[in-house]
Amino acid sequence: MGRRILVVDDSVVAAQQITAVLQAVGCEVVGHAKNGAEGLTLYNRLRPDLVMMDLVMPMMDGLQALRALRGLNAEVKVIVLSSLGGVESKATEALRMGAVAVVTKPIEAASVSQAVERALEGKV
Repeated sequence: MGRRILVVDDSVVAAQQITAVLQAVGCEVVGHAKNGAEGLTLYNRLRPDLVMMDLVMPMMDGLQALRALRGLNAEVKVIVLSSLGGVESKATEALRMGAVAVVTKPIEAASVSQAVERALEGKV
């Protein structure tokens, strides 16, 4: 089972936290993009098994990027990262658009690990 993951988050601190958690559960973080547009470019180049993507980013937000990723590959597995305040409707919309899970910030190792396992094993 593949465990190559692309992290898309405009916050360097959040990306570092996510990367540390992913590595601790045996995943390889193959890249980090700072916005959705950069995420699309890296996705095309790296073809990761899973994308972990923030919803709120400059230039191209997580919903726009999710829509574009699904257009490139209908089977893409995306876990969206969401702050607790004010973006619940965006998280719900992301799930409707095909995201496999939503993980809330602040990042907790157990919730990330469980979401990744479910996504990569197809148990969503």
